[in-house]
Amino acid sequence: MTRMHNNMLASHDDSRQASEPACPRREETLVILPLGLQAYVKLIHFDFYLARKNFSALYSKVRRYPVGKNQASPNIVERVCHAVDMACIWYWKEALCLQRSAVATCLLKKYGVPAQMVIGAQQMPFKAHAWVEVDGRVVNDKSYTPGMYAVLDRC
Repeated sequence: MTRMHNNMLASHDDSRQASEPACPRREETLVILPLGLQAYVKLIHFDFYLARKNFSALYSKVRRYPVGKNQASPNIVERVCHAVDMACIWYWKEALCLQRSAVATCLLKKYGVPAQMVIGAQQMPFKAHAWVEVDGRVVNDKSYTPGMYAVLDRC
């Protein structure tokens, strides 16, 4: 009886193993961070550049950030901008427009949106500002922002 019982258990285990998927490879088990957490981590990342007064490194990072190959989901622009806004609320210090725009631009590019960070300035009184545009439309600021500043660069 024991031998028969062991054979039944073995055949049961074999059938269960055959129907269960194989263990996924390590790359497949990596968890993608929620969008808000990704924004928060990028705020920290870009804050290091600004703390070291290394604008050129931040600028290069944004300019060279690759646009993802996947087609962007229909509402990804709104989702990314909202995630960056939420991350800024929870950030332990005030995030500058440059930092916010760099984060939004890189996240949008990551998700397949050809976003551009725009840097502008006004003369009197002197004031500089950064914002994000997608297809010529401001996505993380007021729509009239480009009219208030002379565009210095897009990246």
